[in-house]
Amino acid sequence: MEKQVIGPYERLLSGALLVMTAGVLDSYTYIQDGGVFAGLQTGNLILTGLRIGRGDYGSIVQALVSLVMFAVGVAIIRVVQYHYPSERAVTRKRLTLSFEIVIFVVVSVIAGHVSILLTTGLLALAAASQLQEFRRLKNTPFTPLMMTGNVRTLSESLLDFVAQGDMQALKKAGDIATLIGAFFVGALLNGYLIQYLHGQSILVAALILLITILYAK
Repeated sequence: MEKQVIGPYERLLSGALLVMTAGVLDSYTYIQDGGVFAGLQTGNLILTGLRIGRGDYGSIVQALVSLVMFAVGVAIIRVVQYHYPSERAVTRKRLTLSFEIVIFVVVSVIAGHVSILLTTGLLALAAASQLQEFRRLKNTPFTPLMMTGNVRTLSESLLDFVAQGDMQALKKAGDIATLIGAFFVGALLNGYLIQYLHGQSILVAALILLITILYAK
C-alpha cells in the first residue's frame, strides 16, 4: 500500500504545539480577562446562559464579544484561503501563524491598559484563525482548540487495542494522548507564569507558534 503524504504542518509535532498554544490561550483569557474563553466558544455559551439565568446581565458582554470576534476571525482566514489555495498551503499556514503571533504581541503590550473586551476580542480572533486553518493532522480531522473529541477518540482507540489487538488503534491512542498532554501543559504553563508575567504571559503562546513555524513543518 502506498504511504500517504502528510501535508505541511500536519505532523504530530505541529499538532502538539498548536494545541499547547490553545491551552495557553484559553487559560489566559479565563484568568486574565474575567472568566471567558478565546477559543472554547461552547464554554462561552454555557457561561452566558448561566449568567443570564442568574440575572447577571452585566457580565455577558465579554462572552458575546468573544463569540462575534471568533466568527470574524474565521471569515478573515477563509478569505485568505480563497487567495492561497492548497498548492500554496505552506505560505498560507505560515501567514496564519504569523498573524496569531502579531496578535499575541499586541495583546502583551496593551494588556492592563485597555478594556478586557479588546484583548478578549483580539485573542478570539487568533483562536478562530488557528481553528479555521489547521483542520487536519496526519490526514485525519483535527481540532486544535477542543479536547472533548480527543478524549472520546482516546477511549475508543484504547478499547479497540485491548479488545481487538489493533496496533494501529494503539498508535492512534498514543498520538491523541500526546495532544491532550500538550493542551494540559499549555494551560499549566500559563497558570504558573501568569502569576509573575501577568498580561505578558501570552507571549508564551507567541513563542510556541514561532517554534512551530521554524521547526515543526
